[in-house]
Amino acid sequence: MSMEQYEDDESSRRRLLSNREVIAFIAGYWRRRPWLMAATIGFTLVAIACELLVPRASQALVDAAVRGPAHVGDAWKAWLFFVGVYFGFALLRNTAMRFWNPLAVWTMQEMTNEGFRRVQSFSSDWHGDTFAGATVRRLSRAMWGYDSSADAIVLFIGPAILILFGLSLQMILRWPVVGGFSLAMVILYVTANVVFTNLYVRKANMRSVAMDSRIGGALADSISSNAVVKGFGAEAREEARIDRVTTDWRQATFKTWNRYMDVWLIQNILLGTLQAGLTGLVVLRWAHGEATAGGVTFVITSFLVMSGYLRNVGENIRMAQRGLADVEDVARYSKMAPQVADAPNAEEFAGQMGEIVFQDVTFRYKAAAAPLYEHFDLGIYPGERLALVGATGSGKSTFVKLIQRLYDLSGGRIVIDGQDIAKVTQASLRRGIAVVPQDPALFHRTIAENIAYARPDATPDEIRLAARRARADDFISALPKGYETLVGERGVKLSGGERQRVAIARAFLADAPVLVLDEATSSLDVETEVQVQAATDELMAGRTTIIIAHRLSTIRHADRILVFQDGRVIEEGRHTDLVALGGAYARLNAVAQGA
Repeated sequence: MSMEQYEDDESSRRRLLSNREVIAFIAGYWRRRPWLMAATIGFTLVAIACELLVPRASQALVDAAVRGPAHVGDAWKAWLFFVGVYFGFALLRNTAMRFWNPLAVWTMQEMTNEGFRRVQSFSSDWHGDTFAGATVRRLSRAMWGYDSSADAIVLFIGPAILILFGLSLQMILRWPVVGGFSLAMVILYVTANVVFTNLYVRKANMRSVAMDSRIGGALADSISSNAVVKGFGAEAREEARIDRVTTDWRQATFKTWNRYMDVWLIQNILLGTLQAGLTGLVVLRWAHGEATAGGVTFVITSFLVMSGYLRNVGENIRMAQRGLADVEDVARYSKMAPQVADAPNAEEFAGQMGEIVFQDVTFRYKAAAAPLYEHFDLGIYPGERLALVGATGSGKSTFVKLIQRLYDLSGGRIVIDGQDIAKVTQASLRRGIAVVPQDPALFHRTIAENIAYARPDATPDEIRLAARRARADDFISALPKGYETLVGERGVKLSGGERQRVAIARAFLADAPVLVLDEATSSLDVETEVQVQAATDELMAGRTTIIIAHRLSTIRHADRILVFQDGRVIEEGRHTDLVALGGAYARLNAVAQGA
């Protein structure tokens, strides 16, 4: 399945949240700091009251001016009122923003942190089904989606509606027909914007947002695999692939923007109707002697204020819609329960010996028709070196993943040093299991930080000691920046053998009672393999070790070898005993030796 098809499939499985659900998610952050929200709303409401006085102040100034120079005192009072209203509005609005800004940055930080925490809590299956680049894009975009949608709703749409209705009501009190027309047009304008934005624009906008996430996933997929791209001379192929993704984005976004333009055209038609109706009706009142020059000024000023807000309402409804679409993914994450969760009152893992017992274990992958493990029993002694061999898909890797509790069992339980691993915290359990994979992935951080990832409080001397035990100190010390050398994304600046030794040093520092070696020497040259093998031999001393074997030569001295087939152990014993048995292991050994 291509990335594009996979992303479409993943999108089709998820339920889109309504705008109301996303707004409720955002409001949850506001409730954490109610004093900031209350102050923002309070000062904004007083500022709105000041702005509602602007048309009245304009009317008073014009009426005073019409009465002539003999009433210059009244004119200056009206002028002071007019100027004071404006400055009062500006000062109050600015004060409101001083409460809003800290609320916004706290919310943006917490939304990003909690979205990341939620994503980290999801299972290996979820991460395997989801493109990392697209997830990163969703998390980072949600922060700015909140910024635009919250500003639009709280600072613009809410105040705008209050001002629009407030001005209309003032006109109703003086000229019911004029005010009634204004109120009807305001309701029609706001309703049309909400309806068209939700029913006509939202679906297209969600599609273009999904295409934006797909671009992030596609770029990350290609760039993180740049070595493979170069190795096959496939730059043009990847460029064509990105072009297909961006073409889909362009088409979806063009459609969204055109729909916004359609809504904008409707807005302008309604605004023109409001302008013509208000001014025509007030001129009619003036012609009949029912409105003064100041009254005409009141209506015209009201329209100017209203038209500015109405345009802002349309634009901010669109901005809110785009922002809510950007927040929707993280809001949905908050509603998703982790697929593997800590039990209530889970204890810390306290294992020290490394005794592992599978008791009547049944396990099935979610996409599988039948269980891989069914009523599986096995015991591993403290300090035992256990090797797992078998064909791909026979259950070797699953065995280790179940010990780490990367998946929950369908039945039975796994006990380490007397503790049911389903009843301890996942973090403490995994700290008790050191894993050295076949192809270690390092962070784009310094070598020291990568080694210390197992124990962040380790001192420089402890880090160096771990590196020496892993036979890594010599090559690290020879680097210009030594332990402060940045290793590149996934450790690309280091060779395979160097990455392996850094991973082994990390395992030494972890000092966990259980060690998992996923054939740590299988892809190394002979000289490097000797160094890494010596390091792993020292690392295994005194620990329960599980070795996933791809090359049988590396497990000749294992205490016990398990031969897996379809989630069952079909043979077990030491190397010499299994070869003498003449069964599955003997056949694998013969193939390995070229017999």
